[in-house]
Amino acid sequence: MIIIPAIDIKKGKCVRLLQGRMDKETVFSEDPAAIAQRWEKEGAEIIHIVDLDGAVQKHPENLDSIKKILETIKIPVQAGGGIRDERTIKMYLDLGVAKVIIGTEAIKNPKMVKEACKAFPGRIIVGIDARNGLVAIEGWTRTTGVKAVELAKEFENSGVAAINFTDIHRDGMQTGPNIEETRLLAEAVSIPVVASGGVSTIEDIKNLLPLQEAGVTGVIAGRSLYTGTLSLEKAVKLLKKRN
Repeated sequence: MIIIPAIDIKKGKCVRLLQGRMDKETVFSEDPAAIAQRWEKEGAEIIHIVDLDGAVQKHPENLDSIKKILETIKIPVQAGGGIRDERTIKMYLDLGVAKVIIGTEAIKNPKMVKEACKAFPGRIIVGIDARNGLVAIEGWTRTTGVKAVELAKEFENSGVAAINFTDIHRDGMQTGPNIEETRLLAEAVSIPVVASGGVSTIEDIKNLLPLQEAGVTGVIAGRSLYTGTLSLEKAVKLLKKRN
């Protein structure tokens, strides 16, 4: 299991939201690239980037900031937010993004996602964001009637590199990850799962470790790293010892 620092970008700034609400933001930096450098220096193996404006507007909105991050660090970047077609996927990959995250289209156009998995092997991540077990889309502004586990099963054997699973109610709240929902989803598919939402302390990381057996290969951390309740360096050391 690895820890993956998150950089959420809104209007060119590094922010964190509470439960995905665009009106509940905290700005942590005017320079997302400087934050990426910091996480790289502290031992991150990959950076998770979300274009928040892109997720709502349905197309990339913060490309300049993402390009600057790519130019600034040497470790891989995975990026999502507003990726709705294969052309945008290719654009991101051509920029140097290692993996792209597709959320809304996994519900709206699963065929496109599966075709992208074939066109770009090992480079497509499906983002499943759930509210009370049901998938939310369009930058979390709309909740569907589709269960997270059922959506995950849709992509079994399609070549998806990983599933990023976020519990929206816990995102940014630092209340601890949803262990049971994450376990249920990971056990339902053979695709590697990355947990997200609610990670607050090193204890939360320790509580996720048993889920490695179910196929949880990583954990995304955001607000806790920015507020200092979780040390990236300590988390990296812990996970390297346990791997």
